[in-house]
Amino acid sequence: MTPEQFRQAGHQLIDWIADYLDGGVERWPVTSPVQPGEVRAQLPAHPPAIADGFDPLMADIEQIIVPGLTQWQHPNFFAYFPANTSYPAVLGDLLAAGLGTQGMNWVTSPACTELETLLMDWMLELLDLPEKFRSTSARGGGVIHGSASEATLTSILAARWRATDGAVNVDGDTSRLVAYCTAQSHSSIEKGLRIAGVGTSQIRVVDHDDAFAMDPGALANTIDADLAAGLKPFWVCATAGTTSSLAFDPVAAIAAVARPHGVWVHVDAAMAGVAGLVPELRWVNDGVEHADSYCTDPHKWMGINFDCDLFWVADRTALLGALSILPEYLRSQAGETGSAIDYRDWQVPLGRRFRALKLWFALRLDGIGAIQEHFRRNVADAQTLAQWVADDPRFQIVGSHRLNLVCIAHADGDQATDALIDAANATRQTMLTRTLLNGRSVIRISIGGRATHEHHVRQTWQLLQSLA
Repeated sequence: MTPEQFRQAGHQLIDWIADYLDGGVERWPVTSPVQPGEVRAQLPAHPPAIADGFDPLMADIEQIIVPGLTQWQHPNFFAYFPANTSYPAVLGDLLAAGLGTQGMNWVTSPACTELETLLMDWMLELLDLPEKFRSTSARGGGVIHGSASEATLTSILAARWRATDGAVNVDGDTSRLVAYCTAQSHSSIEKGLRIAGVGTSQIRVVDHDDAFAMDPGALANTIDADLAAGLKPFWVCATAGTTSSLAFDPVAAIAAVARPHGVWVHVDAAMAGVAGLVPELRWVNDGVEHADSYCTDPHKWMGINFDCDLFWVADRTALLGALSILPEYLRSQAGETGSAIDYRDWQVPLGRRFRALKLWFALRLDGIGAIQEHFRRNVADAQTLAQWVADDPRFQIVGSHRLNLVCIAHADGDQATDALIDAANATRQTMLTRTLLNGRSVIRISIGGRATHEHHVRQTWQLLQSLA
């Protein structure tokens, strides 16, 4: 492709993306009707011998690829969690791709590192997070990871390093280490502990209350029992907005139990933490001042393209101790003197993209006001939906609905609820997900789409009513 061909194709592709995000997504159903193997069967079995041009490529995108997708940007997408994008973030990602920056060390691209550090401090200020996480504090700082799962893993590795005084194992055996969470915590905890060599047998699932929040008393009893058995409690996850129900663990109370025993407190605020951008919603991050680490995902509700997870630590010593490897070819004066950050030491992989650009573009081109308006609209629509549900005796609300997630169940029980989810999703006019809360099947209605407004929520609610 020549520079001129690139320019022409780029204009065409950007126009296509703009049209897609400006209502064009509604040309397709929310979910794809394709069967396994059907997309591949429509594409050539072997690579092309010669280039066939941009127009045929776009035809395949229109006729095969996009029809074979779940349309996460559709205003009637209410499944899982929001995965919003935005025009400024797309432009930032495009620039990052064009620059082809490798930001593993400060010396490999100084602006990549320093913009990321600045953005982490900007977001700390906008979310009103503790000053101990600021990059200019004595020991804290932040980094952009790929996902909250990666943040969970790195927090586990840092906690393990601290618990073992820098050794990989305790007395040569990681089986003494014990971690704590609830049944509502994210599945990445189990994966992270496996990777860290701790293992799933060393996870303690702590009881939660009727609001699906961790019971600090139960945590204290569990830790005491493990200490009496000669084990070493080392890490606990307090979730600020669980996946299933957006429940909030009492971070301050958990930290009060954990800290006397040296247990690392990680706060997973993947979906809900960014709500703290709205002053009246900053309760979502209550107690985070007691945490050792904290993460939240702008790539969900906020509208920053995947991948973009913000991860802060109060004491970077353990994080760097766990992850820093310094072969000769990565040495630099800036890194060794401590005058600059080498973010390769803050993550599992060595290489890293220029993720800060898309966040920077969004904050500068859309501004925080547009993001706040979007959050407020989604929360208001969730409260309206909850009122509609309360007015229909065939349905019941399960759990809290303080933010943008409403969990409902059919009054006739699990079988009726499951059948309703299947019937609604089969129409492809909407997409909903199921979860279990206290063993009960419920429908999760996650309202967070950039293009979602009250009339879209009403359409899905009326569909559920008609199918009930």
